Amino acid sequence: MRNPLQEQLLKAGLVNKAKAAQVVREQVKKHKGKGPTAPSAEQVEAQRLQAEKAERDRALAAERNAQVRANEARAQVRQIVEAHKVKREGEIAYRFTDGDKIKDLLVNEALRAQLASGTLVIVRHDQGYELLPRVAADKVYERDAAMIVLDHGRGEAGNGNGADDEYYKQFQVPDDLIW
Repeated sequence: MRNPLQEQLLKAGLVNKAKAAQVVREQVKKHKGKGPTAPSAEQVEAQRLQAEKAERDRALAAERNAQVRANEARAQVRQIVEAHKVKREGEIAYRFTDGDKIKDLLVNEALRAQLASGTLVIVRHDQGYELLPRVAADKVYERDAAMIVLDHGRGEAGNGNGADDEYYKQFQVPDDLIW
């Protein structure tokens, strides 16, 4: 279909039919041959905002997943402690440090010996402390090592007291000293 100007030019005889057809073909080629137009500033801004929102959403999802995993680990630790805790009995106060505070548990001689040898471990549980055997304590270490308060079975590699230990070995410790 030709536009009205082309029709008028044809009727006036200023243009022949072949020339008009060629012009129409060139115009069609020109319109079809156009490549994709460059995105406008609004489109670029919209894409940037969408990418930022996607990144924020990914970060929030990762944070939520980490929180869920931490809650699951705490629940598993709580179940392990409840299932494997050793009954505390006795009248000997076993003192240990929790952070910068000195705490104590009442134990008997057998439990005190097991704590000293590393067979039993003291674990933070709810508002108090519980005794766990070595096998259960290893499971707690895997999930949350911060829950372990006292463990004589694991050597603390980084305390840096090697020179102090060598110096104090020359002094005799009384047999009746119990801390």
